[in-house]
Amino acid sequence: MESMKVEFCNILKKINALEFGTFRLTGGKITPYYVDLRLIPSFPDAFRKVCDFSVDLIVREIGAENFDRVAGIPTAGITFASFIAYRLGKPFLYIRQRVRRSGRERRVEGVLMPGEKVLLVDDLITTGLTLQKAASIVGSEGGVVSDAFVLLDRMEGGSERLAKDGIRLHSLTTIDEIAKKLYEMDAITEDQMRTILSQIRTK
Repeated sequence: MESMKVEFCNILKKINALEFGTFRLTGGKITPYYVDLRLIPSFPDAFRKVCDFSVDLIVREIGAENFDRVAGIPTAGITFASFIAYRLGKPFLYIRQRVRRSGRERRVEGVLMPGEKVLLVDDLITTGLTLQKAASIVGSEGGVVSDAFVLLDRMEGGSERLAKDGIRLHSLTTIDEIAKKLYEMDAITEDQMRTILSQIRTK
C-alpha cells in the first residue's frame, strides 16, 4: 500500500493534477486547492496503474463477491468505474444527474434488478453529498448500496455523511497522505502542505 501511494503521488506530480488558488467545487464550496483527477485517463500508463491499484484495493477491502454491479458517478467517476467493472467482470451502470425526459426516463442507466448490491465509484469525495444522492437514486431503482470507492478522500466530512446512511467508504488514499508525501518529494512547499491540511474537517 505504501509503494502504491508513493506511485499515486508521482502520477499526480507528473500530470500536474494539483493546483493552488481559488476554486469552486461541485457542491458550491470554495477551496484554496484543487485536485483534477479527470486528467488521469489522458495518460494511458497512469490510468492503467491507478485502475489496477483500485481493483486490488476493492478486492482486498470489499471483496468482489460482496457486490453485483459497479456504478459510476457522472462525470469523472464513469471512466474509472467502467474500467474497474471490466476488470472485475461485473456489469456496469451509471447514475444520471437528472431524469432523462425521453426513452425510459431512468436515473440509473443499465440493467439493475431489485435487491442487487451496487458498488458506487467516483474520482474523489469532499462532503459526500454527490455519493449520498447517487445511493438514494440506486435505492429508488431497487438496488442496495453498502460500499463506495473513490481514488481520493478530501477528508471534509464525506465519509461521516455516508456512514450515517450505512455506507462504508473505501479510498485509494487520503488528502493528508497526499499532502505529506508531496511535501517530502519537494513537489509542494510547506505552506502549500499546510493550506491543504487546513481544509480537513476534524471529527
